[in-house]
Amino acid sequence: MSSVTTPSSSSTPATPATAAQVRARLETLRAHDLPVHGGRTLAYVYDSGVAEADAAGREALAAFGGTNGLDPTAFPSILAMEQELVAVARDLLDGPATTVGVATSGGTESILLAVLAARDGAPAGSPAAAAPSMVLPSTAHAAFHKAAHYFGVRPVVVDVDPVGFRADPEAMTAAIDETTVLVVASAPSYAHGVIDPIPQIAAAAAARGVRCHVDACIGGWVLPFLDETTPAWTFAVDGVTSISLDLHKYGYTPKGASLLLHRTPALRRGHLFATADWPGYAVLNTTTQSTRSGGPIAAAWAVVQVLGRAGYVSLARAAREATLAVAEGVRGIPGLRVVADPDSTLLAIAADRPGDAYRIADAMVARGWFVQPQLPYAETPPTLHLSLSAATAPLVPEFLATLGDVVAQVRSQPPLSVPAGLGGMLAALDVAALADDAVLDALLAAAGLAGDGSGISLPDGMAEVNALLELAPVPVREALLLGVLDRLTRPTSR
Repeated sequence: MSSVTTPSSSSTPATPATAAQVRARLETLRAHDLPVHGGRTLAYVYDSGVAEADAAGREALAAFGGTNGLDPTAFPSILAMEQELVAVARDLLDGPATTVGVATSGGTESILLAVLAARDGAPAGSPAAAAPSMVLPSTAHAAFHKAAHYFGVRPVVVDVDPVGFRADPEAMTAAIDETTVLVVASAPSYAHGVIDPIPQIAAAAAARGVRCHVDACIGGWVLPFLDETTPAWTFAVDGVTSISLDLHKYGYTPKGASLLLHRTPALRRGHLFATADWPGYAVLNTTTQSTRSGGPIAAAWAVVQVLGRAGYVSLARAAREATLAVAEGVRGIPGLRVVADPDSTLLAIAADRPGDAYRIADAMVARGWFVQPQLPYAETPPTLHLSLSAATAPLVPEFLATLGDVVAQVRSQPPLSVPAGLGGMLAALDVAALADDAVLDALLAAAGLAGDGSGISLPDGMAEVNALLELAPVPVREALLLGVLDRLTRPTSR
């Protein structure tokens, strides 16, 4: 978790506010947000540093914000821009002429649709149709677990190579059975930034007549522009049936734009939806949304036009070189290590001492840099995640100098510890009890989150909270996180 400050809520004003008052209020609300430009936020946002592209994206977002992609006959401009983006992606990903695609709101929606299409594409009467499952490396994005929860597709999670953190093709192959509707691989994985051995995984899926989805949400718009040799992962690999890639990551477009591509129209059919079985208009959807603003699609189209292939080549190489430079610099900082050699523009860093990763994250925020703490998983220790953008490249020396200072400062302190007995209490806690507001609020208060049933107050630093979550069994951890989310999203009393 990162530090969050929740603004106080306000009721609808009795009299209309002036435009100046609205702008002032918006600035106040944004005061505690992470910066989206400047290259110092190394997760959540992606900054090209190209002012012209940013301006074009914002202008298009505003110009088309009122349009509606629900009906392509009403707003053909949205359909045209969407299909132009799909065509660009098809060519980047070595797709055949039969490739089709849709624009979605983000990587999670793209993944949801890929799973839905696979589930509904299972042969009628087959074990896969009756009790569908999908085979996931343990490093697959959490969105696949969300899809499993939403669509009733059982996740079969397979351990990855404990050294390189790549999927194990033999173990993945062994996990495929008559219920499997989808096999998943990453290009690259978010947590460690490495590309799975996709040719072997896709071949195993194809041999069993099963679909293979490549999650390239974070790598799909950067890997094709690198001139170095990367492991094969596109539609050029036989057996790859669908690929997701986000424009609002390394496409550097405003948020709300991702693409899902399928090798053939037949593979896509399962996530198309139509109904005329009601008295209103005929409903026809390509995604989970009905009404969807044309703004993000238009913004993505505009940025892609402004940057062009040459621009993306330059940006991708800058981000990749920055990643390699940071990795090399981290190797020279006592107390830190690079978890896996990066295949793209993502980096995972571990600290030697327990809890130091969380303290480093807090201290870096205080120094103007956001790095994302990741909780331990299986045998993997807690790590710091970095997504390096092109705008960060010129700042790498400053970043490394700050990181070195922060690590020395953290290592000069006693190791982080959790209050005695609290970890044991978490381990013994009945998850069902956390459904009781009073029980959860008491636990949140003990953790320093001051839950009161209607709101929550998070501390300036989250190291102690993250250390506490680390000690909790995963079901308890998830229940606590849901409790925090619930409290954060309750309006405060007037």
